[in-house]
Formats: sequence, structure tokens, C-alpha cells
Amino acid sequence: MEQVICKICNTSSNLHLEGKVLSKYVVKYFKCASCGFIQTEQPYWLQEAYKNAITSLDIGLLTRNNHLLPIIQAIVLKFYDPTKQFIDYGGGYGVLVRLMRDAGFDYYRQDIYCENLFAKHFDITDLSPDNLRFELLTAFEVFEHLENPVAEMEKMLKYSDNILFSTELQPNQDVNFNNWWYFTPETGQHISLFTLASLEALAGRFGLHLYSNGKNIHLLTKKRLSSFTFSCIVKRKIARAYSEIFNRKPSYLPKDFNSILNKIRQ
Repeated sequence: MEQVICKICNTSSNLHLEGKVLSKYVVKYFKCASCGFIQTEQPYWLQEAYKNAITSLDIGLLTRNNHLLPIIQAIVLKFYDPTKQFIDYGGGYGVLVRLMRDAGFDYYRQDIYCENLFAKHFDITDLSPDNLRFELLTAFEVFEHLENPVAEMEKMLKYSDNILFSTELQPNQDVNFNNWWYFTPETGQHISLFTLASLEALAGRFGLHLYSNGKNIHLLTKKRLSSFTFSCIVKRKIARAYSEIFNRKPSYLPKDFNSILNKIRQ
């Protein structure tokens, strides 16, 4: 049986399935016998897959950001210092950064592939090199794109000890193109597919605690938190109520407008 080494826990991964990616490349997917992590063979097609950083299939981008907004706010308000700086890693067009700044959080964007449309002047490249530590790093719909999750985690941890992210967990032991939409082989971008066990293994490699809703929202952090509190606060209705009650921070919108206007006039 064809095998590779699991990129998460360094044990054997067996051939799980083969499928057509980008409608033309027959690609092998390997599943770890220990942690269940699924990885593709060496993804030689990525340059082609990322001709457009955000694919035409990602029609849920705005809905996703609106859904996550109160959850992020509630997690920050409950577990972290809301007066500190925050960063959205792989932040795409900058939608989430703009929404979080509008809500009063000092948020910045990082993305080496995608154009910054909505958070210009609030990119990591706008900060001084000695000001690149953040209270919390968010990375929504990023982990499934990572060719080397461990190496990417090392980069993220240079920015923050706390990583809040979303990625769909495998819903059963025998996922395939027909019973799980998250493969999205048409885009060629989802090359790392996680289980809860694989996230636990990833947390263990870096000495972090893992908190998860068991489905799609996860937190890796050095802080020891209440699992019950986390599971409650990531429920959108609870998060929305919590953030509405406890967020007293003024919006950055007028301040940002004047700052950008002054830069334009210079």
C-alpha cells in the first residue's frame, strides 16, 4: 500500500482516495492512520489553482464574515485584552478587518496572495517591524489551504500565542468527493483536511491548548480556558448577546477616515 509521512504527527499515512483536481489532474489523497489528517500528494498544481486567490466558488465570503463577527468579538472580550492589536492572517480582501475596526477593535490584515480592498492602510505592511506582536491572530478558512501546516504555525506564532481559526472537520471516517463538499477539488486549493485528533496533535507539537466546537471553529492558545465557556460563546446567539452587552469600544471608523484622508492629502 502506498504511504507517505503525515505532516502533522509524522506517522504513516495511507492512500485514501484518488480524484480529479481542477478538472484535469488525478491527485492522490493520503489519510493518517494515527490522527486522521488528510493531505494530498505534493501539490504541484497550486500556482494554477491560485491564479485567483479567492475562487468563484467562495460565494459565502460575506455571509461567513457576518456570522463570525460577533463570535470573534465575544471571544476577545471574554478571554483576551480588547485594547490590544489583532491580526487577520490570510485576510483576503480585508472584509473582516474593516468590520472589526468598525466595531472598535484595532485589527490589521496579513495576506501575501490577495489584494487588500477593504482594509487599505491597515495591513501588516503598514506597521513598523518592532510592532508585530498581536493579542490574537485569526485565520478563517486558511488551514485547509496550507501545504505545510506545522511550518505555517511557526510563522503564525511569531505574531501571536493565540490563534482563532475556522476549518471544517471531517464528519466521518470515510470522507470522499461524493459525501463531503469540503474537498472542493474544482478549485484545487483544499489540500489539508483535519480531524479533531489532528488538531490536538498540532496543539501538542507547540505546547498549546486546543478548544473547539467540534465542527468548524477552533482556538489554539497558551491560556488555559474553560471548555464549557468556549463551547457556549462560539454559539452565535450567545456571542451576539455577549458582545452587545460588553462591547463598549467606540468604532474606529471616523478615526480611520480622518487618518486615511490626511495621508491622501499629503
